[in-house]
Amino acid sequence: MGLIVACTAQDVPIPTRSAQFQDYPKRLFDTFEVSCSGPGEQFERVGNQVFECTELLPPDTTAYLILNYEGYPQDLPQSVMRLTSTKNTAGYRIDAEVFFNVPQRTGPPVQVPVESKTLDKALSALYQAMGGSPTL
Repeated sequence: MGLIVACTAQDVPIPTRSAQFQDYPKRLFDTFEVSCSGPGEQFERVGNQVFECTELLPPDTTAYLILNYEGYPQDLPQSVMRLTSTKNTAGYRIDAEVFFNVPQRTGPPVQVPVESKTLDKALSALYQAMGGSPTL
């Protein structure tokens, strides 16, 4: 048992899309905004403490989403990463959502969640690098 514990990496972050910060994570949001400045990307502050980065998708992904989720071809689907900050007694909880937003001809857009263990690990590592503690 001691051998197994000794060989396990102790600094590997928990793969999660949420983290707790003692202080408001301004550097995290500044980095998020700067990283969302490439071609086809748009940064937007949606609410008081809600930040989004939207990105146009490659043609094959766009076609797949339109066909499989009855999208409206005149309003193309986009990839969305949303960070939400919530003040709590321990500081600030940050939650990330990643989804494809598929506009419909009528009614609200369909939000297709993006599930990815690789993305979850990357978010956990980012939170940790910015001074947060990944949470479940």
